[in-house]
Amino acid sequence: MRIALFGPPGAGKGTIAGVLTKRTGAIHAATGDLLRAEVKKQSELGKRARSLMDKGELVPDSLVIAILEERLNQPDAKKGFILDGFPRNLAQAEELERFLRRRGENLEGVFDLRAGEELIIRRLSGRIICPACEAIYNIRTLPPKVEGKCDRCGVALIQREDDRPEAVAVRFREYREQTEPLLEYYRPQGLLHDVDAGSGAERAADEILTILARRRGAAAAKG
Repeated sequence: MRIALFGPPGAGKGTIAGVLTKRTGAIHAATGDLLRAEVKKQSELGKRARSLMDKGELVPDSLVIAILEERLNQPDAKKGFILDGFPRNLAQAEELERFLRRRGENLEGVFDLRAGEELIIRRLSGRIICPACEAIYNIRTLPPKVEGKCDRCGVALIQREDDRPEAVAVRFREYREQTEPLLEYYRPQGLLHDVDAGSGAERAADEILTILARRRGAAAAKG
């Protein structure tokens, strides 16, 4: 499995990727998590990223791609990968295509996780996080055992400013505007598929696996 998941914040990319990982053995490669991990372990790539972040500068595409490539070259990625948060722009999409071509591989599918704005706002406005260990909870669907306290470390939970309803609405619209060029990049290649992410992660994973099975069957029939 070699796929990319697109979707606005709150669409459930991480949860759906987790279901797919359990079912297929493919790794979940979330670029934000990979970047934070490199910074935390103070690798050479992490130190370069940290120096830029400390100066308030954006981490360049070249560094993000280097971190992703390192992860995809690890032995546990042999069963495939689920990209989450990458690519974010056309330059990254083109570099990903070149990287996979060098490996004799290609993306099997790009899945646009669709969820209505009202649902997204409801999901994210209930999200609270631990500022210490970054554990994520939801006051409606995944509350902590003790109200307002992290189950792992007992630290007081907070709501991020960008998870407030008014901020979520802005993030939703900005995501669609920024992602549209990427969707149009993949659509002519026949890789892009819309998936309903509003009815739960298990159903979305079922739909993705069904689409992939159909594509593989069609490819086998041709070849």
